[in-house]
Amino acid sequence: MIKTLRDKYNSEFREENYNSLINDLNSLFNKKIDFKIAETPIFIPDDLLKEILNASEELTAILQTNEFKEYSKKALPDNLAVPNEDEHPSLLALDFAVCRDENGKLIPQLIELQGFASLYCYQELLNRKMRKHFDIPEGYTSHFSGLDHEGYVKILRETIVGDTDPENVILLDIEPEKQKTFIDFLCTEATLGVKYVCLTKIIKEGRKLFYEYDGRKIPIEKIYNRVIHDELVRRKDIKYNFRFTEELDVKWIAHPNWFFKISKYSLPFFKSRYVPETKFLSDYKEFPDDPENYILKPLYSFAGVGVIFDVTKEILESIEDRSNFILQKKIEYAPVIETPDIPAKAELRLLYVWNDKPLLVNNLVRLSKGKMMGVDFNKEKTWVGSSVAYFRK
Repeated sequence: MIKTLRDKYNSEFREENYNSLINDLNSLFNKKIDFKIAETPIFIPDDLLKEILNASEELTAILQTNEFKEYSKKALPDNLAVPNEDEHPSLLALDFAVCRDENGKLIPQLIELQGFASLYCYQELLNRKMRKHFDIPEGYTSHFSGLDHEGYVKILRETIVGDTDPENVILLDIEPEKQKTFIDFLCTEATLGVKYVCLTKIIKEGRKLFYEYDGRKIPIEKIYNRVIHDELVRRKDIKYNFRFTEELDVKWIAHPNWFFKISKYSLPFFKSRYVPETKFLSDYKEFPDDPENYILKPLYSFAGVGVIFDVTKEILESIEDRSNFILQKKIEYAPVIETPDIPAKAELRLLYVWNDKPLLVNNLVRLSKGKMMGVDFNKEKTWVGSSVAYFRK
């Protein structure tokens, strides 16, 4: 989006450099990454960066209000409430589409948000490998809040591990090796010394949890949680020895309740120029006359599961449990990333840690040339997929 940097990058791009990047990433842990990595980063101009930071400050301030805390209580299903919830999530992500306003100015529009872990360690690896294989200009960074590589790793360690021995902290997921984000689990162990453990391998004794490693039974004091609730509910084949809803002597990073409380459920609460109009389906007395201009999203799903892009009145009227869906006004992603064929559209995820207050630390980018951001809409396309944004320090 910074024309001089984009033109320079595109003119100097060589396929062999991109292939070297992919081979480097895949060979680091001898594990092929299970998602598409884009051929390019994006370069955010100062005026868009200012809007992004304004949106960040405005929306995170709302999340800290008593009004939002009261509102969010209704998001948590009683049967999934986990004890010992903390005052706020330890981790937070806001997803923005890069759009144009009525005057043609670039502006971020909030698509989703989550009080849940993201690819914190992998994104730092991608940043460092991008810099190794491509000419990323001096004076540009992917980190926010004045952080560099060392400062970023330090704040992650403070948030996820803290004063606990890393041996007593685990990254928890369902069949970790089968997850598309497995590369991030490997990066987390390499960066923080935190091992990934499958939910089915946890040992429970009273209120205490353990895992086995190298022939030893090791106590678990903190869980860096990557288990997604709706996936766990769907996986009837998974047998494990404890329940999230039990009283356990562990600290959650982030606490599972925030998966529900800061989620798509939050979107109708925001009234902002940075948030497309969003309402619960159950709040409509009459559905809009132009349903094709809306997106229908189930509240409790992840990674785009169940989202309906081509909405009709018949679809809306067929839904019985309307309180579990939101209708969000469609926004138009701006195709502003010049590539060798057609321009790509960008979605920017802002990554935060939240110790005393939300601190913006890093970013994740997804590029698309299809109707939506997902893999199914970008098959056989190039210069799409996972990436990172750089901006002036």
